[in-house]
Amino acid sequence: MSGRLRWWMLAGPTWLWLTLAIAMDSELESRVLAYAVKRFGQPADARLKPWFSMLHGAAALNETEKLQLVNTFFNRIPNDSDVSHWGAEDYWSTPVELLASNGGDCEDFALAKYFTLRELGVPDARLRMTYAKAYLRQTGKIESHMVLTYSTAPGSEPLILDNLIDAIQPASRRTDLTPTYSFNVATLWVAHERQNGRNTADVDVLSAWRELRSRMLRMEDMK
Repeated sequence: MSGRLRWWMLAGPTWLWLTLAIAMDSELESRVLAYAVKRFGQPADARLKPWFSMLHGAAALNETEKLQLVNTFFNRIPNDSDVSHWGAEDYWSTPVELLASNGGDCEDFALAKYFTLRELGVPDARLRMTYAKAYLRQTGKIESHMVLTYSTAPGSEPLILDNLIDAIQPASRRTDLTPTYSFNVATLWVAHERQNGRNTADVDVLSAWRELRSRMLRMEDMK
């Protein structure tokens, strides 16, 4: 493996599977592109290359610039339901799948932004995938939603990165969102290690992550 030691390698071998989510070097990039084109067709090549370029070129930006760049980059992708896009009730896509297939739902956007910002050096402690009840003004309905939140210190007001709204806003301005549950890799690891006492949200999230991990580990799919 070339280049700097990636952040997920510091979390122990359990999280080694994350290496497949992010471009590590030119050899892996070529394999990811070949896999994506085989699965999603030739347009996947052009959809993924700008992501690789961003990963290589944005590390020197400050965190505010990284947040804006990554949020804008992914928000141009069409929003679509899992049933419509993947033919499944609940499917968490990898960043590669989101980009290559040119579509996904709120969970896919939040995960892609999270992985990308981590790769660009934003500390894990500042990021959370956050489930919320979202009031949709267009329809008057309340639906489950996921966003990525960023905060500079524990207890500070987070910023909201939302695929439905392009502007990054502080939580106090998002009166349409009521947070219900949040997590990142560190908190998932704690939930994974606990033998008893996990709540329903822990179990559901861990199940989805394990399925995502399983797909990422299928190296033969990328040959």
